Amino acid sequence: MTLPVTAEPPATLDSARRAAAHIDASCLRDGPVGRVGLEIEAHCFDVADPMRRPDWAELTDVIATVGDLPGGSTITVEPGGAVELSGPPLQGPAAAVTAMIADRAVLCAAFARAGFALVMLGTDPLRQPRRVNPGARYQAMERFFAASGTAAAGAAMMTSTASIQVNVDAGPRTGWAARIRLAHALGPVMIAIAANSPLLGGRFSGWRSSRQRVWGQLDSARCGPILASRDGGRTPGQDWARYALRAPVMLVNGNGADDAAPVTDWVPFADWADGRVALGGRRPTVADLDYHLTTLFPPVRPRGWLEIRYLDTVPDPLWPALVFTLVTLLDDPVAADLAAEATEPVAAAWSRAARTGLADQRLFAAANRCVATAAERAPAALTESMDRLLGLVEQGRCPADDFADLVVRRGVSDAVGQLGKGQS
Repeated sequence: MTLPVTAEPPATLDSARRAAAHIDASCLRDGPVGRVGLEIEAHCFDVADPMRRPDWAELTDVIATVGDLPGGSTITVEPGGAVELSGPPLQGPAAAVTAMIADRAVLCAAFARAGFALVMLGTDPLRQPRRVNPGARYQAMERFFAASGTAAAGAAMMTSTASIQVNVDAGPRTGWAARIRLAHALGPVMIAIAANSPLLGGRFSGWRSSRQRVWGQLDSARCGPILASRDGGRTPGQDWARYALRAPVMLVNGNGADDAAPVTDWVPFADWADGRVALGGRRPTVADLDYHLTTLFPPVRPRGWLEIRYLDTVPDPLWPALVFTLVTLLDDPVAADLAAEATEPVAAAWSRAARTGLADQRLFAAANRCVATAAERAPAALTESMDRLLGLVEQGRCPADDFADLVVRRGVSDAVGQLGKGQS
């Protein structure tokens, strides 16, 4: 393993205990709930040739024509060419949804003018994994996954998956533990509701959410839930510190801002901090620790706020209701109590939710109660989207079922083309 050797800066961590203290002190911010930030990814397809993956220059050329977006989102490109909009934190889910709808309209129009479609599916159903983003971080991640024996799953995760990420305030300190427990407990139900990836690489996978299956094939020390049980007796900050310090170091930054080297041996961050291993010929710094945290991908990740990372991306008629449902079940106190009760029987059913969706009767019951609770609180502007989501859930269906039916009728390539045109 060859890593860049750099001069040791002043903010060096001299023990795992100090690293844990830093994580505990910085991972959540005390305050009210209410702000919502959205991040939405969509696969980019060439309308004339859906099997062709647009290259880096084509993608960045289109993005250069977009300019400032009305809702304030920024545009980035994922390793495989999926295009992501990251919106600013706004007060309440309705405001966040309205801003994101406006930004998606502008972005989709720009890509359509160039002959591309931004398709909302949790996995690329057609093309084989291939990286087009040349960033050093992604090159190093490929090497890490290859060395850890998860090259195929790592490539699929990086280049063939797309999600909706919902960012919410951590809330008052006294409620952190219950709020994070609920965010985890909602995971299986929301995965079943949002499942929208029945195909991967041209084949039916047998899972409603192939995206969730891919994440499950990566190491649980980096991608599994932070809360394995409710009996640990630790604070949320201590839970996150324990998880982060046990996780293996993926990348070490060198001298440049875009300089990353993979760690090809299994080195828990605690071992680096305690001096049992000297990556890059040195002890870690606080900056190294903060960077390490960005390479951990649990379904709920604390970053001062809570990143909810377990939703497949779903079509435009549905995602506003999906976002409103999740935020309402977390932020509305009465709805949160109802959700905690409804999800308790299926709080650990992550794989079952991804495989079967709402065909599972306990997930079906919990989902119906959760979505109905949110629908009762939805503003008029979201009525149409909420009615569509509620109708789908009441039938025991998820978006994956609709897409699978379309593929059976039209074939994979034509089905992707239809979604690109906004048709079904």
